[in-house]
Amino acid sequence: MLATTFLLLLVQGLIQYPQRAGDGLDEAARERMQQRAEYLDQQMVQLIQELEQRNLEHSAVAWGTLLVWQLWAVTGILVLLLALWFGLHKIRRDPNNSGHKERSSSNLPEEEEEGHNVVAKKEIESDHANVEEDNKDGSEEGSNGDAKAESNAGNEAKEGCDDPKEEVNNDEKGEEVNAAGNEEDKHDANEEDDGYNVQRNLGSLLEERIQLPVPDLDKGCSIITDLMDELTHIFGRGLSNSFYPVPQQAIGVGSAFEGWSPHAQDLVYHVLVPLSPPPGHAFHLELDAAGVLQRNCCVRVELLCTCAREQLREDMLCFLHHSEEELRKQDPSLLHTLCTGTYLDVEKTVHWFCRFVRKAWLLLPQSRHWRLVLQPSSRSCKFQLSRDQESFMVEVIFGVRQGDSDIFVGSQPTQVGIPSTTWLETYAVAEAKFFRHISRQAPRDSWHCRCLQLLSRILVGVGFSSYALKTVVMHLLSTVPLTQWCRKDFRRRMMDTLKYLRCSLDTKQLNHFVIGNQRFPVEISLPSDFRVAEAPNLFQHLASNPDAHLKAMQEYVHLLDQLKQMLF
Repeated sequence: MLATTFLLLLVQGLIQYPQRAGDGLDEAARERMQQRAEYLDQQMVQLIQELEQRNLEHSAVAWGTLLVWQLWAVTGILVLLLALWFGLHKIRRDPNNSGHKERSSSNLPEEEEEGHNVVAKKEIESDHANVEEDNKDGSEEGSNGDAKAESNAGNEAKEGCDDPKEEVNNDEKGEEVNAAGNEEDKHDANEEDDGYNVQRNLGSLLEERIQLPVPDLDKGCSIITDLMDELTHIFGRGLSNSFYPVPQQAIGVGSAFEGWSPHAQDLVYHVLVPLSPPPGHAFHLELDAAGVLQRNCCVRVELLCTCAREQLREDMLCFLHHSEEELRKQDPSLLHTLCTGTYLDVEKTVHWFCRFVRKAWLLLPQSRHWRLVLQPSSRSCKFQLSRDQESFMVEVIFGVRQGDSDIFVGSQPTQVGIPSTTWLETYAVAEAKFFRHISRQAPRDSWHCRCLQLLSRILVGVGFSSYALKTVVMHLLSTVPLTQWCRKDFRRRMMDTLKYLRCSLDTKQLNHFVIGNQRFPVEISLPSDFRVAEAPNLFQHLASNPDAHLKAMQEYVHLLDQLKQMLF
């Protein structure tokens, strides 16, 4: 702008003060030059006026823009101040403002959860304290040796829980089950409300906080079942002309096939392979110690006359009526292969089966993708099945059926030093069928297996056997309606189980679930005398040994501690 003005002034100066041209110019030339100068002056004045007008217009636009921006800024500030004023006015009129409600609402789940934990923790700690007092009393009674005092204490315990089943049924009518069995401990109204909330939400709480090992049991069971079916088929073809025991279709037993397992690692899939006698032979079971839990048994092998088969042109000689020279033409009898004397030998049977599995494995389609490694064992056939990252440990036990029932005598491992001709009565097949029976009738969201899985996981490092805990849960499954084992009832069922276990420890009485149980499903076949027999006591050793009973009570306290650490 300054440069343009300077140039205009310079042009004006040159025009107004021109150099003299010389005296040689005539009058006409001077007049024309004078007229030209005047014309240029007029144009210069007009140009200066136009420039000044444009400068004024640009200044006006700039000032207008600035004024508009300032106006909007002031308007925005006024609107903001007005909104703040209305907000403060509303807060002054309503002390319970929405901000406070939002904070309370956001903190509510945490406060409820803390309340739930406190109430549940109080219940378990109350149970813990009661058990410790009982342990102290039991210890003093054991040290003083006062049989009468111990008897009175046992009677008082029985008065408190004469029948665990009856107490559980009363609980289903609306009474709260307390794990410690202390009826004098009562909570106020607020604590009862919190207890109800704990009962309602404990399932969700456990699901979030407790990472239970839940392997794909269905997949593992399916793989093992298919493998055992293939092996049974190979056995049937390879042993058709021999006189070895005939393996029947394998039956899945144990926790994995029952739908629960506390261990994701070191999980063992147990299967029982029923053995039938070969042609010309018969099995006779000789049970001893009638009425005692898990009776011992010997399987006596008897030769049968097969002369009628020979008359029917079957290629078989009779072991009873043919000479030894004639019998050399066919395979030896079972008495000369897998028996010790006249009794079927467990260790010989296991060794024969494992040897056959090693040979038959190459004929199976699974051998193209899986790797099988046999493990050392004297009373069962153990092997590991692996492929890539998958691995399954399988234990095959052998059994002889009692009549046409689901009770067997089996080769399962037991205490060291047992004779190789001794087989043990096993109820594993009947119990596995009971869990399948429950699963078919229970709702799809039933948590009975999770309850057993959680408690058995806590038992790791505790002296209680998982079988005793499983027996407690089976008793409850036969008394508590199956519709009340869902997630919302999880806390009640946990407390029921602990209550039942505590009462059983107090009375030193835990009845066997299969023997002498009138509630056992009739769909599962049992020997005729099982339902009317006297139920064996799984805690009989506690009744005869005060030190063992005291230790069991201490282990129960430890069980509560483990549960408390897991929940809180």
